[in-house]
This record gives sequence, C-alpha cells and structure tokens, in this order.
Amino acid sequence: MNNFNFYSPTFFIFGKERENETGKYIKRFGGTNVLIHYGGGSVIKSGLLDRVKASLAAEDISFTELGGVMPNPRSGLVYKGIEICKNKKIDFVLAVGGGSTIDSSKAIALGALYDGDFWDFYEGKQVTSALPVATILTISAAGSEGSSGSVITHENGMLKRACGGDAMRPVFSILNPALTCTLPNYQTACGATDMMAHVMERYFTNTKDVEITDRLCEGILLTVIKEAPIALANPTDYESRANLMWAGMVAHNDICGVGRESDWSSHQMEHELSAFYDVAHGAGLAVMFPAWMKFVMHHDVMRFAQFAVRVWGCEMDFQQPEKTALEGIDRLEQFLISLGMPVRFSDMDAKKEDIPTLVKTLGLGSRTLGNFIKLTEKNVADIYELAN
Repeated sequence: MNNFNFYSPTFFIFGKERENETGKYIKRFGGTNVLIHYGGGSVIKSGLLDRVKASLAAEDISFTELGGVMPNPRSGLVYKGIEICKNKKIDFVLAVGGGSTIDSSKAIALGALYDGDFWDFYEGKQVTSALPVATILTISAAGSEGSSGSVITHENGMLKRACGGDAMRPVFSILNPALTCTLPNYQTACGATDMMAHVMERYFTNTKDVEITDRLCEGILLTVIKEAPIALANPTDYESRANLMWAGMVAHNDICGVGRESDWSSHQMEHELSAFYDVAHGAGLAVMFPAWMKFVMHHDVMRFAQFAVRVWGCEMDFQQPEKTALEGIDRLEQFLISLGMPVRFSDMDAKKEDIPTLVKTLGLGSRTLGNFIKLTEKNVADIYELAN
C-alpha cells in the first residue's frame, strides 16, 4: 500500500425530508447570501425548490437563483454564475440537483474568488480557494456531493475537462433518497453505471497488497449490482434508493482509492464521447469500460480474474485465468445491457469515422493516458475501435 493523505470534511445530512433543514445548516456554515443553482424544471415541479427557499427564508438568509444547468454542464452558465456572485457579493453556493448541477456550482465557487478565467483551473492551475458549496442531491450517480472534483464542458471547442482540490469539497450535503424515486429509469441506470465506473477506475491498479480497499470496492460493486435492478423494477423502493445514494457517495469520495494508484483513462476517453455526442456520462462509460478492459486485460490477468470471481461469482479457472477474466468482463457487459445501457458506439449513434477526431480532441500528442497501462494515441484509437 502506498503512503497517502486523506481529507474528507463534508458533513452529511441523510434521510427523509432533510432538505427542510437547509437554512439551518447554511447558517451553521457561515452562509448569509446564497446563490441557489439548479437545472431544469424537476426541482420546481416537485416543490423541492420552494421547500429549500422557505427554509432559507426562515433563517433570514438572502438568496439569488440561477437555473438552467444542462447534462455535461457548460461553461457559459458558469461564467454567468461567477458574474452574479461577484456583483451580488454571494458568500455561499447551494447546488440543488445532480452531478452536473454540483459540478457547475463548484466551478462558479472557484471563479467567484479568482480574477482570471475559471477555465484556468480546468487546464491545470492548482485549486487553492473557493466559496463554500453545499448540495441537495437529486440523483445517485456522480458522487460529486462528497468529492473534491468537478467536470465542465467549454463551449468553445466542446472540450470536457476536470479539475479538483479540497477547497471544492462541499461543506455539507443533504441526501434524501426519496428525492430520487421519481427519476426516469434511464437516469437511474446511468447513475448506477457511473458509480461502478468510479469504483473500477480505482480497482484496476498496479499497486500491490491493497486488500482493504479491494474489499471496499468489491462491496460497493456488489451493492450496486443488487440494488440497481430493484430500483428499476420498483422506483419507489426507499431502501434500495438509500443504498444506491450512499454507494454513489462512497464510490467517489476516494475512501476506496487511498493508498493505491488509480487509472481514469476510461473516464477521459468517455469525456470526449459525451462532449462530442452529448450523451449521458454513465451511458458513455458503459460503452468505454468493457472496451478498455478487453484492451488492457493481459497486463494483469489475475486482477481481472479476481474481479470476475469476487464481484461476478465466476468460477476460477487456474489453468486458463484469462477465460475467467473474460467471463467477468462479459458478465459486466451483460449487466449493463440489462440496465438498458449502450455497450457499443452503434447503440448511441456514435460513428467509427469520428474516432480520429475524438483522439485528437484528447490532446495527448506524445503524452500518455491512464496508469494501469500508459495509453498512447494509437492505443486510445484501438480502444475506441473495440467499442465500435
């Protein structure tokens, strides 16, 4: 196990109707003038936004609203939010929504305290400060409610990039599983896929002797495999939604990644898919992960065989461990299909002829991608081909 530092200060408020306590917690964490950031009409139609505003008003907390966050959140709305924060002297950003809303809120919080272009942080500038951010989660997926990261798509070139830093971790997050019961099944399935991908990026590692985090990863994957079909069959099953909501957070606050090298190449390759075709992040990951696995499997067949046995219940073939490894990848692929996810380019109207553009947009040049295997531009193209 590698040396590590782990800092995860987010205060979690979990359970039914906890969003009604929002104002109390904003006051507790020093907020007096809040930007409420959200997406489309669902938080309005459900009455969630009104409940949140009433909670703030009860604590005499001023607020300004900014809606309109899209999936694969865009830079244009971030710039607008930054301008509002600076002009109105906002001191706290409240995200009401899913991962896209939270990521957009984090970007606004960064830019509000910065004299330059917030995009500098998404091109490598170190994050040192941001306005405090809090979240009210409405979809179990991205784990941004407990993570230090954010992903934004810049409309100039449709470049999808990530940045991270402890200053971006939410100071508190309200998790009411009941808020996810009205999600369309497709969004629930995309969320489950996203959770699994966050775990698998950490699970496939070159670091030896990481049994504790291996078992944490496997436990989260087994939970998602059990609970996602239940939530799809019975969307109002509170206990299933609760398990998925907590799994999504634990999958990405990095408790599963400490002391071990992670990969993240599948995420970066998917970012180009979702930016180029505007597909859901989870759907793109369902396409990219099996393809990546098939390409890199022989680098450490026994790790993939372990994944097959411990997660998917495959029988170990000690004479031909690659058969076990491939069976595990196939079980993953079949599970994703059972959730209604795409697993090939053709399933989401992506095109083989776009592969050179996707590779070029990654901007690798002579650099490599990922850690499990250092992928060259040619390797990336080959993986896109496998996904075709």
